[in-house]
Amino acid sequence: MSDTVVQVENLSKKYIIGHQKQESYTTLRDSITNGAKGLLKPFQRDLSQVANSTSEEFWALKDVSFDIKQGDRVGIIGKNGAGKSTLLKILSRIVEPTSGQIKIKGRVASLLEVGTGFHPELTGRENIALNGAILGMSKVEIDRKFDEIVAFAEIEKFLDTPVKRYSSGMYVRLAFSVAAHLEPEILIVDEVLAVGDAQFQKKCMGKMEYIAEKEGRTILFVSHNISAIQRLCSSAVFLKEGKVFALGESQKVVDFYLKQDLKIDSYRDWEGKSSPPGNQFVSLLQARVVDKNLKTTSCVKITEEVGIEMTYKVLRDEYVFTHGLNLYDEQGVHIFSSHDRVTAQAAKSIPKGIHTIIAWIPGNLLAEGMQIVGLALMQYNPYEVIFHEQEALAFDVMDVFDNTSARGMYEGAFPGLVRPILEWNYIK
Repeated sequence: MSDTVVQVENLSKKYIIGHQKQESYTTLRDSITNGAKGLLKPFQRDLSQVANSTSEEFWALKDVSFDIKQGDRVGIIGKNGAGKSTLLKILSRIVEPTSGQIKIKGRVASLLEVGTGFHPELTGRENIALNGAILGMSKVEIDRKFDEIVAFAEIEKFLDTPVKRYSSGMYVRLAFSVAAHLEPEILIVDEVLAVGDAQFQKKCMGKMEYIAEKEGRTILFVSHNISAIQRLCSSAVFLKEGKVFALGESQKVVDFYLKQDLKIDSYRDWEGKSSPPGNQFVSLLQARVVDKNLKTTSCVKITEEVGIEMTYKVLRDEYVFTHGLNLYDEQGVHIFSSHDRVTAQAAKSIPKGIHTIIAWIPGNLLAEGMQIVGLALMQYNPYEVIFHEQEALAFDVMDVFDNTSARGMYEGAFPGLVRPILEWNYIK
């Protein structure tokens, strides 16, 4: 018997989009005349809106095909409008496809958008029972999981309140808890988790990792958080304009996505370009993110050091400058700045020719997530920024759950822009 639990074959979804034709210029006399006609024929149907309307076809999905095996953790990535949510709605049997087919083996629990899955007039307690029954669980099974669901959702005080009075955050907490704890074979989660606070999002990530790795359940996960995809998913599907652009091992698909869609890579080459970063005395040729073996990488474990390498060409002898970098998170928050103090303090010129320098960021310093690298060269006396390429490179830091990181075995939320391991000494 095949272990394939989701099979998607040539799946397409078409929507009809209506438009209004642009009205021609209307004078005041025309408006008065039309108004008079309206008074004379109060019951006559005005067909002008119908006549001026047009429509067009929009394919949200086009010939999408892939298979998912039991226990797979599949990330669905792509920009807004790529067809990710439409795909999950079809897999959840909420939307019918225009063509193609899907085959699903096992119970499916979906968390797609706030407002779906619960009856607004029922209390939290009643909705837990209802969702369990929809999934085919017995009362004994639901009762066994009940306390765990409530504790995870952190809504004890509001358990007997109708969910229509819940905030969006409370709703998502309970919806995720129900979906994750009522033991579906397949769990489908959309970007809806972004509604919750950061602490609960990380709590959800830990739970999804647990049910995938320890319980062998299948997860389909849509997120714009590339770090979350890399951390949770073993494989990924990259959708673009409703079509599959790449699928396979998650790291390879993410690398392809970053290069194709976000236009930020772990390697950049300006050699031969008409206007590379620099001035008439020095210009940047290449830059890349490297691992400890000096291989270009787009993802490093949180415990490993990572190098930022710059290769540049000096066009004049006796030119004094130094190197700098800035690090930002995905939201553009400035994590830190650093510059080459040795070169700056020595104030020695760098000879004419091509040079390469690497700045090493130690392991157990950065927090998980995407890191955006800004590169700079500066001269002194007088101080001047030669260039600052603010979004030169990008790489991802992947969390680990063991005693080699500051997290240790703790699976809960771990906030902060950095995550160093500090030395703790008893003094008495």
